Amino acid sequence: MADFQLTITVLKPAALPSEETIIAAATRLVESTPTWKQGKTYHINVKTCHRPKGPADGAPWHCRISEHPPTEATFDQLWDKLGEDKALNEKESESHTTCPWHANLLTYEMPPLIYRFIPEIKEVVKLKEVSPTASIWALYYTFTPPVSPRVFTVIQIRHLDTASAKRKGMIVSLPIDLSGPEDKKLAALEPEG
Repeated sequence: MADFQLTITVLKPAALPSEETIIAAATRLVESTPTWKQGKTYHINVKTCHRPKGPADGAPWHCRISEHPPTEATFDQLWDKLGEDKALNEKESESHTTCPWHANLLTYEMPPLIYRFIPEIKEVVKLKEVSPTASIWALYYTFTPPVSPRVFTVIQIRHLDTASAKRKGMIVSLPIDLSGPEDKKLAALEPEG
């Protein structure tokens, strides 16, 4: 499946290509971002870019790139939250860092804080661990009316490249359709939405 492309098209679990094929498609897409139209910059280190919908895309692509020096977070700290149980960490995360607004005045350790990375996510269910690097998740979102609550079911595939001097991590989330009879048991675990 060398011609596989990432799109918004929902896939059945049985129709998924190999994890290697998905990571290769994601790598090609990420490597193409320098040619995309540059967008806004937020908080000094968060840059955006986008490209129009291509013939096989299904929708335009948007990208957010943030670079963080080791003084903000180490690679291991970022990977711990993004690379391990990403869906769960999008809902809520525990912070054990020093109080950021007092960083220059005090150096005491704050008690663990629970914060919502994506406040619209109200429930996260790990439906299946497909492999040590891929899991199917159901995420229950609530939105401001008139948009009704929704469940988004995805497979998240994690890839950690430690071969080069600079470690790189990639997480690919693809929409999954569990409506087929072969996926009935997994679908029964999804939150109502």
